[in-house]
Amino acid sequence: MEAALTPPRFPAIILSGGKSSRMGEPKALLPFGEDRLVDHIAARLRPQVTGIALNTNDPSIAIPSIMSFPDRFADYPGPLAGIHAGLAHIREHDPVATHALMVPVDGPFFPTNLAETLAATLTGRDDIALTASGGRMHPVLGLWPVSLADRLADWLKAPPTLKVRAFLDGLPVHVTEFAFVETPLGLLDPFFNINTREDLDRARTLIAEFDT
Repeated sequence: MEAALTPPRFPAIILSGGKSSRMGEPKALLPFGEDRLVDHIAARLRPQVTGIALNTNDPSIAIPSIMSFPDRFADYPGPLAGIHAGLAHIREHDPVATHALMVPVDGPFFPTNLAETLAATLTGRDDIALTASGGRMHPVLGLWPVSLADRLADWLKAPPTLKVRAFLDGLPVHVTEFAFVETPLGLLDPFFNINTREDLDRARTLIAEFDT
């Protein structure tokens, strides 16, 4: 009997470069579960990836033993700048990796098989594997190819728009739909984002009471 093929594994980037304007303080540092939100994200990622790095423009946001780095473009250009910084970082520090898994710091319930599921959709080293839930694509969250680093840099030097979907137009994107998760509090979007105090309260209740 032939041995089953082992799915490819990739490094991950936690995206925490935003200003957390709606929250009024860095979301990454909010108490969550037994530690901080950024620590929860890292712990959920570790079994799925070969390594983790942190994109942040705030020196106070840090995780022991995890390398962090800022955007390479000034004035907070948004998620594309974080993705670019992540891809450039991986290219410099992990020359074997073809892709990096991008995960925002404010989404604590992403699936524990996220990386494996997305990797199975890749057909080439330039493919992008993104997520969707409830019929809505999440244009940041997914496996991004390192080969896009230079193209992203050129886009950000004189961006026609900073919308991620516009940058993706015409690129080889594979989108995987993930089902909502049943909980005693109702259906949970696995890519639920913490943007407000109400979101934070709900997420804290879920993480404290249920295995999500």
